[in-house]
Amino acid sequence: MAAAPRPAERPLPPVSQLCVSALACAVVGTILVAARMPRDVSLLPSVLLLALGAVLLLASIVLLTRISPFAWDVFARVAGWSLAGYIVIAGMIEFAFIYDSTPGRVLAVLSGTLALFAIDVPLLLGFSVARYQVPGESPAPDPRRD
Repeated sequence: MAAAPRPAERPLPPVSQLCVSALACAVVGTILVAARMPRDVSLLPSVLLLALGAVLLLASIVLLTRISPFAWDVFARVAGWSLAGYIVIAGMIEFAFIYDSTPGRVLAVLSGTLALFAIDVPLLLGFSVARYQVPGESPAPDPRRD
């Protein structure tokens, strides 16, 4: 009977690559808008990049949910705390957009790219940590909790 592959050696779907590509779409779309502000901004390239980023993020989520076995407890812990932090970051950036009186259409596109960013990065962090954990095993206890 062959030994089970170690977590680092087992084949996994390209979740990381899709997440990074979605993040790149959000960043480039935001840069395209910010480079033209406060003049009239053509939102078509940014909207297309936002749509592409959303499709890539959705694909990474679908592929992630199909991984079995996987260290879901570790993923949930890392992604959950990261999501909490990134929601705060995204909220502060959104406040700056609103405070600066960003026009409605531009604000909608920037808010979409911000939401993509706030969901994508925690997903990427959670997957990147959990992929190296043995499914079903808890990581070593934190010695500071004793």
